[in-house]
Amino acid sequence: MRLLRDRWDILLVIAAGGALGSLARWGLAQALSRPRGSFPLATLTENLSGAFALGLLMVWLTEVWPSARYLRPFLAVGVLGGFTTFSTYMLDTRDLLAAGRPGLAVGYLTGTVLAGLCAVFGGLLAGRSMLALARRLPRRRR
Repeated sequence: MRLLRDRWDILLVIAAGGALGSLARWGLAQALSRPRGSFPLATLTENLSGAFALGLLMVWLTEVWPSARYLRPFLAVGVLGGFTTFSTYMLDTRDLLAAGRPGLAVGYLTGTVLAGLCAVFGGLLAGRSMLALARRLPRRRR
């Protein structure tokens, strides 16, 4: 109970970010709706873009804004946690199996994990490149 009392502000920040991330996921799912048993493009897009964003964000959160108390819980845990979805990924795999598409189901199951790892790595590389570029740019005086 003491932990909850000491960190209620962090929980509120995570909840707010989770609400925003979940709304974004719902919007993307509506935009990329599909018939049941067909390839789950919306879930794949959500998970891969979320993995890329997490890699990118981790560079900036650890190297540029390390002392920002609310930024990591809000963006990484809340927004991206609400935006990406492991449960829908599993349901989509089950739907593909139920639709008699075991090859596609296995490909989707393993391909998403591998592509997600590549997306995180790509986000890390992009974040490091952006940071290196930003550090090379001359600072403007005010």
